[in-house]
Amino acid sequence: MTHEAVARAGPMGMLAAMPPTPDAAQAPSVGPDRGRADACPGALRLHPAEDGHLARLRLPGGQLTHRQLLAVADAADTLGDGEAEITSRGNLQLRGLAAGCAADLAERLRTVGLLPSDTHERVRNIVASPLAGLDGRGAGGNRIADWVRELDQALCAAPWAAALSGKFLFALDDGRGDVAALNADVTLLAVGDGRALLRLGRARRATAVHDPVPAALDAARRFLDLAAGRAWHPREIQDELPDGDVPLPPFAGEPPALGAVPGGLSVAPRLGRLGSAQWRLLAEALGDTSPHPARLTPWRGAVLPHADPHWLPRLADAGLRTTPGGPWEGVTACTGLPGCAKSLADVRAQAARAVAAVPAEGLPVHWSGCARRCGHPAGRWVDVLATAAGHRVTVDGTVRDTEENDTAEAVAEARNTPWRRPK
Repeated sequence: MTHEAVARAGPMGMLAAMPPTPDAAQAPSVGPDRGRADACPGALRLHPAEDGHLARLRLPGGQLTHRQLLAVADAADTLGDGEAEITSRGNLQLRGLAAGCAADLAERLRTVGLLPSDTHERVRNIVASPLAGLDGRGAGGNRIADWVRELDQALCAAPWAAALSGKFLFALDDGRGDVAALNADVTLLAVGDGRALLRLGRARRATAVHDPVPAALDAARRFLDLAAGRAWHPREIQDELPDGDVPLPPFAGEPPALGAVPGGLSVAPRLGRLGSAQWRLLAEALGDTSPHPARLTPWRGAVLPHADPHWLPRLADAGLRTTPGGPWEGVTACTGLPGCAKSLADVRAQAARAVAAVPAEGLPVHWSGCARRCGHPAGRWVDVLATAAGHRVTVDGTVRDTEENDTAEAVAEARNTPWRRPK
């Protein structure tokens, strides 16, 4: 059953659907210590890294206006290393910041509306279907932007919400099953008429709700009460959470295709990083009078609503990916060296060399400099982990250790592994 059909049928039309596909088998990551304070960085809490301090800007729904795009570019140039990267949650990171620039950065963000709350800025983690309301798909396309705004305002207005982890994630899916596949902590899946299905963590069942935003907020508060400081995510105490009564289908989890899309343009940088000139070009393509913000995506891309297709050649010339497919499709990497002291390798450079040496398409692939695997994708993916001798390439539970010169070929082979659904 397609998600559009689910939306038309309503919650009861999903009863015969299959449960979601679980994540691919992978080597265990190093989990956070729940006995420690949440150290997730934000716009006010800068994180000291090897290449300077790092700031993470939460962008509910990935939304950035023309003015805000320019402010990001200016901050990257004036305070950072001249670049800003899109995260796997559609947020932004500025790197190479000086330790003493926090007050200057905060003032810049407040001026353009990117810092509406000092106390809640790290918990404003909201992803939304990037094409909602643009392409005519989805059961709740025209509601998603309202839900983003309402949920963000409700979070900032709730004193208790400041206790949520900086990693706690809300996903607002218009019914097509794209961001629902991210297995967020609280997911709303639109089913039409302003209604939604509410999913907690990785539950296989959901609950039909008529007031989606209050229901999502209440679910987060109930989780906090139940977790009592011993968990940061619902999936960590999934067995203790109330179960829904509506079985969920597998979610497509498909990012927007690149290029001209119904209702706008979709582009992406390689490895999620854009220089300040590229951010300014995105602002120019969006237009200074556009009432529609740009939408950064959890797949490290950007959707420019109602932008003219004639911008695509200029965006491509500036180094942005503007056509679907190709060997860079689905390739991501953590920060790696020299920015992260825990990393064993410059995995960004290694990923670029591997793509050039053995171009391949297929499964998403994520390069990690250490076992934390920061920023890895959801669903099934090829895990490339740096080791002292080279890399460990893992897909579908199969592990291959390689020397660096052999990694590109191993990754290309792994990306073409046939899709095997679990029995």
